[in-house]
Amino acid sequence: MVAEGLRKPSLARRLVLLALGWSLSALVVTAVLLALLFQQAALHRFDLTLSDLIDNLTAGTTVDQGQVLAPALTDERALRPYSGRYWEIAQRGPDQKIHAVVRSRSLWDSELHPPTDLAQRLAANPGQPVTFKSRGPLNEPLRAMARQTSITGAPMPVIFMTAEDRSPINRDVRAFVAWTAGAFVLLGAGLIAAVFFQVRVGLRPLFVLRREIADVRRGKAERISGDFPIELTPLAEELNALMTHNQEVVERQRTHVGNLAHALKTPISVMIAEAAQRPGPLAEVVSRQAEVMRQHVDHHLRRARAAARTQGQGERTDVSEVLDELARTLERIFTDKGVRIDWDADEDLFFLGERQDLMEIAGNAMENAGKWCAGRVRVRAHALGADRMALTVEDDGPGLTPDERETVVRRGARLDEDAPGSGLGLSIIDELARAYRGALKLEDSNLGGLKLAIDLPRAA
Repeated sequence: MVAEGLRKPSLARRLVLLALGWSLSALVVTAVLLALLFQQAALHRFDLTLSDLIDNLTAGTTVDQGQVLAPALTDERALRPYSGRYWEIAQRGPDQKIHAVVRSRSLWDSELHPPTDLAQRLAANPGQPVTFKSRGPLNEPLRAMARQTSITGAPMPVIFMTAEDRSPINRDVRAFVAWTAGAFVLLGAGLIAAVFFQVRVGLRPLFVLRREIADVRRGKAERISGDFPIELTPLAEELNALMTHNQEVVERQRTHVGNLAHALKTPISVMIAEAAQRPGPLAEVVSRQAEVMRQHVDHHLRRARAAARTQGQGERTDVSEVLDELARTLERIFTDKGVRIDWDADEDLFFLGERQDLMEIAGNAMENAGKWCAGRVRVRAHALGADRMALTVEDDGPGLTPDERETVVRRGARLDEDAPGSGLGLSIIDELARAYRGALKLEDSNLGGLKLAIDLPRAA
């Protein structure tokens, strides 16, 4: 049932998923952009430091008799071995490869390892800085910058390269990403909660409308009377108008059926009375057929009224009150037989229908049990769920075979012609139960006789 419910379209779920999809996508994109912007800003500051060092080297470098001489820089990190800040002055050799001429003390006995295409990139961008990645003397990751400049007295352009350990930047970026991710996870959780709350609050009038419609169907209210937003007010008004229209249609149909039954009953009664005054074979046939016609009229009138009631607004009938009244009445009727009726019903159990119909259903069932029992009848009424209930009537009589059970439900069928009654009791129960979208089942009773199990609608 849960899986089936999840497969059904849900307006609330659709709104939540759409809102969460857009919100979480925006959060992820924003977090990625912030991390990239932070990284770019950090690298930009890093490159400014490298560019300043190149500018200092360029400004102080001289050439003496063709030999490039580095300036006396006072940068302590460049003077301390393996400090993480390095520089190198180089030139291209006859093999077109870059060869170091002077390097910082921090490199000690190592060199920077520029990429193989750096010479071509510098030649293509003379005077412009070119950045590249490299590894330091301690295998630390380096961000390096190179610039090619012509110096007076130097036979070939001079290449200035500076580099610095980028591990601190990587740590700062990772820390920023971690803090940003944590903050956005909290923000995402808050957004999820806010979306659920917004959808629930926004769709609350729909839930209220659904509850009010259910109350009308269950007989707890006659009309939808809630105060709804302007978007739902026309729907509530149309529903009220539809229920009013249905009631009018039902009333017209009930009136029509009643008029028709009344119109037929009068000539049938005249036929029976006239036949009774003229005894004979023809009179007996007329009387018998007229009685059958009367039973048909009563049957269809009863069924039409029950169907009309089930289509109208629901009514609530207290099951305990009906069973108590029927039990006391039938025990008096079967006093000579000594019938004892034991009944029990769940607390606050209500039948979703008119009292008259429940009296007819339970009364016929209990009367049938009292007629055929040896002396004991047991009646139980209990809930089958939120909207269904079961009424069971058992007796300690002779019971019925499976074939006999199919026969007795048919209208007018009687297994014992000498027994009192018309043979319509079980048929009436079956017809009324079906009119209320229920069913009648005949089973073996634990008391030894017959058990009638009747499924009926339950009111909240």
